[in-house]
Amino acid sequence: MTTFDDRENAFENKFAHDEEMKFRAEARRNKLVGLWAAGLLGKTAAEADAYARDVIAADFQEAGEEDVYRKLAADLGHRADEMTIRAKMSELMVEAKRQIMNEA
Repeated sequence: MTTFDDRENAFENKFAHDEEMKFRAEARRNKLVGLWAAGLLGKTAAEADAYARDVIAADFQEAGEEDVYRKLAADLGHRADEMTIRAKMSELMVEAKRQIMNEA
């Protein structure tokens, strides 16, 4: 193998790793934001876990986080406005990344 091939493989491996970490962080963020929303909705612990799984599943409807936002906005109604939901999603993305980095 040439040096070029080695570099190409290294870049491909880094890209794959970065994409996996991004996916894990988004899934963790969705779980955390689902638990936050479940608290606002007054759900029990078991109901909150189920709701968090529903929020995670909502992210698979389309690329990006708009599908998650729409689910939260529809479910929360008057309990949280757009700015509050989006701020919490951003805040919990930072927390999700921190948690994943601490696990590694």
